[in-house]
Amino acid sequence: MKDIQKTPDHREIDIQKVGIKGFHLPLSIVEKKGGEQSVLAEISLSADLTRDFKGSHLSRFVEILTPWSKKKLSSVELKKILEDTRSGLNSKSAYIDVRFRYFVPKLSPVSGMESLLDYNCLFLASLDEKGYEFTLGVEVPVMNLCPCSKEISQFGAHNQRGYIRVKIKYDTDIIWIEDLVGIIEAQGSSPVYPLLKRQDEKFVTEASYENPKFVEDVLRDTILALRNIAGIKWMEVECEDFESIHHHSAFAFQREHL
Repeated sequence: MKDIQKTPDHREIDIQKVGIKGFHLPLSIVEKKGGEQSVLAEISLSADLTRDFKGSHLSRFVEILTPWSKKKLSSVELKKILEDTRSGLNSKSAYIDVRFRYFVPKLSPVSGMESLLDYNCLFLASLDEKGYEFTLGVEVPVMNLCPCSKEISQFGAHNQRGYIRVKIKYDTDIIWIEDLVGIIEAQGSSPVYPLLKRQDEKFVTEASYENPKFVEDVLRDTILALRNIAGIKWMEVECEDFESIHHHSAFAFQREHL
């Protein structure tokens, strides 16, 4: 059969990325304790296409990804996927975007009861002639209490649930999702918990009242905490509070090369 994709294109335009997105696959993510966690991932996989060819063979992307539903996956294995992509598509560069929800055990602060909290996570990676680059992303929910509201009110203070979204690049062996989540959630007025008994709720309410933070405070504290992690060479931090007394959000954003 004639291979239309391999026929030449005469418009002389190199395309930076061609591939598939919105591809869903069950994956096994390596856990810090040595086990693995089954997740449902949404994946984008792409490669460059030179002006010499009309199209890319999209079925090869699926062929490359499918076997990984039965293997363990971490930042190390992503490089292998990209190597296979470059080879299978005869490309100079390859890119992957993996998004999934990851569960981490949490203990209620007073009762010590264990439950699971889910975090949106992101693996981004690229491979070209310059080398391999990996980005880890997490979205961590927190609760923040407004310092201004506390200061001006006779009693009480308004609070809101917020998110701290972090992306990092690093040159150390590995930074675990569990460790990164723990560091980030400590930067809000209080962590959030799936399970709170009455004594836990009292603790969280009072602890957050004693630790008021603007969204700007959360951003600055997060940046300082990330600067202390050995090996991080780049970070992107966004903090967003879903205001409880307004119909809009407040946010702060920062990107740094270290």
